[in-house]
Order: sequence, then C-alpha cells, then structure tokens
Amino acid sequence: MGRPPVIPADQKARIVMSVLAGEMTIAQAARSEKVSEQSIGRWKADFLEAGKTALAAGRSGPSTREQQLEAEVADLTQALGEAAIELRVWKKSAEGRLGPSRTSR
Repeated sequence: MGRPPVIPADQKARIVMSVLAGEMTIAQAARSEKVSEQSIGRWKADFLEAGKTALAAGRSGPSTREQQLEAEVADLTQALGEAAIELRVWKKSAEGRLGPSRTSR
C-alpha cells in the first residue's frame, strides 16, 4: 500500500465529528477516505484530547490570533500618531515660511 492521502485538518475534524455523532462507523469513514481504521481512531483520540486540553485551559486570556491582532492595532495606532505629529510639524514649518495659512481662520 502506498503513502496515505494528505487530508486537511478541517476535513479530519468533520470526519471525526461524523463518527462521534454516530453518522458513520470508523470502518465506514476509513473506507470512504481511503485511510486505515487506525488513522481514524488516532484522529478521534487526538480530537478528544485537544478538546479536553482546551476545556481545562478555559478562556483565561485572549487567543494567539487575538494577541496578534491587538499587537497590530497598537503598531498601527502608534504609526498614525507619529504621522499626525509629523504632519503638524510640516504645517508649522510651512506657515513660518509662507505666512499664515489660509485654512487656519
């Protein structure tokens, strides 16, 4: 038998959930996906273990993705503030050379 097919994680999760819901047996899932019953059993065990780990950890803090987005927002906020200050300095510099600004009435 050759190398088993590469199955994406989301598809594995759907297969495992179908088995857990009783929609199909491990043998049926293995035949339909052309993998061994041991593979389906391992996916099921991994799925259940990850679920236990997630429940034990709880939602004590933001996820990795949330942390990444918060860091990006902080960086963009800082860059915007720096650009605003720089623009203010340029305007003051231009007023000094050109006289009072027509827009600042």
